[in-house]
Amino acid sequence: MNEVPEGLPIGDGWVTTSDTAEVHFPYDGTLVDSYPVGDADLARRAIDEALGVRRTMAALPSHVRRAALLNAHAAFLARQEEFEQLLVLETGKPLVDCKVESARSALTLITAAEEVLRIHGETVPMDALPSGDGLIGFWTRKPIGVVVGITGFNYPVLLAAHKLAPAIAAGCPVVLKPPPQAPLATIWLVHLMREALVEAGGPAAGIQLVTGGPEVGEALTTDPRIGMVSFTGSAAVGHQIARAAAPRKVVLELGSNAALIVAADADLDAAADAVIRGGYYANGQACISVQRVIVQDAVREEFMNRLTAALDRVVVGDPRSPDTRVAPLIDEGSTKRVQAWVDSAVRAGATAVAGGDVDGRAFNPTVLIGVPDGENAWDEEVFGPVVAVRTVPDLQSAYDAVNASRYGLHCAVFTKSLATAYDAIEQIEAGGVVVNDVPGFRSDIAPYGGVKDSGIGREGPRFAIEEMTVTRMAVIRP
Repeated sequence: MNEVPEGLPIGDGWVTTSDTAEVHFPYDGTLVDSYPVGDADLARRAIDEALGVRRTMAALPSHVRRAALLNAHAAFLARQEEFEQLLVLETGKPLVDCKVESARSALTLITAAEEVLRIHGETVPMDALPSGDGLIGFWTRKPIGVVVGITGFNYPVLLAAHKLAPAIAAGCPVVLKPPPQAPLATIWLVHLMREALVEAGGPAAGIQLVTGGPEVGEALTTDPRIGMVSFTGSAAVGHQIARAAAPRKVVLELGSNAALIVAADADLDAAADAVIRGGYYANGQACISVQRVIVQDAVREEFMNRLTAALDRVVVGDPRSPDTRVAPLIDEGSTKRVQAWVDSAVRAGATAVAGGDVDGRAFNPTVLIGVPDGENAWDEEVFGPVVAVRTVPDLQSAYDAVNASRYGLHCAVFTKSLATAYDAIEQIEAGGVVVNDVPGFRSDIAPYGGVKDSGIGREGPRFAIEEMTVTRMAVIRP
């Protein structure tokens, strides 16, 4: 990150701050780097600067917005491996997962560039009533205004790309608040994207970033002059933002406790493999990682035998190693919370058939069986390498167990029956239902979002651009 200027990217330049904070490698606690910390005054200044270029951004021709994103994509690809190494250090996420994040981030940038040329409207038959005879009607899409983006630590660059790129595509200035735990790669991404925007002919202030704590987030999200807030994080904070930002638009990508259903006719080897792949990637710190596994009674024993045997493949260790699949969580507080939730579940009658404890700094890959309702390890989002298994007599009971949750982001169903697959898609209350793969499968070009407490609105470049634009109806009497 030596090429990144000092300070925070606010307005056309970089503003130095009096306060700094440190980022430490979760694996061993060593210092990665320090970064400038903003405050509420800088947040308000960033909004002022964004408002100052709002009309300029809205007026940028499609070819300029597209070129900016193509430039950003090329700049990111040129430094992709460096981004991956930095992500490992600041998030503590295994290298294999950081490579996935960087590839998906690149796809998001290029897809947003392609979507610039697909922002359009439609004609409207005004003569549906006699009063409209002779009128011409059509609607177009216009930028919603200043977009405030707030991201989480687990996939900081990818989440930033899903807010920055659609905003530029839509013609909206954007102010980003990165996660305090892992802001470094995001600051670098913003630097590259600002340079790309200027190179294409846009204003640097079209993309800004302010670090800091809750006071910065509050200043950004409650400013009545913004057009929209796009937030990725916990349900509790998301609900608070929605209330505080009203009546401005919010898109909330919140938590989940994603379920994976194993039907009696499932390929059990594939289902067990999916739990291993989907339950422990990114150290379990993913909102659509497998947390709840719901198995039909008829195949419980066979499935558990396969699952416990497959746990040997989950290597715990240094996230810099290509072989590592689980490493320490983002910080000690997260580890203690996960331990407390597992201990509570065991006291309530659950059994830890694997893991349930800490190895050095890392929480071991854990499988719980018999976690009762009312326990956080079943009801809430663990955000750690913990999987809870429950058996049910039939598929309807499985659907009911999934839908009993206050969350509904992604769910997976393993079955050989097309009828079961369609039944699951119809009955399960979630933003996405994945058949015969992990619930954590997300195509970055598809609509992504949840229902119930998992959020509102959809991401994915095409869909985020729709969220970041508003229709304008034109009626003409010749």
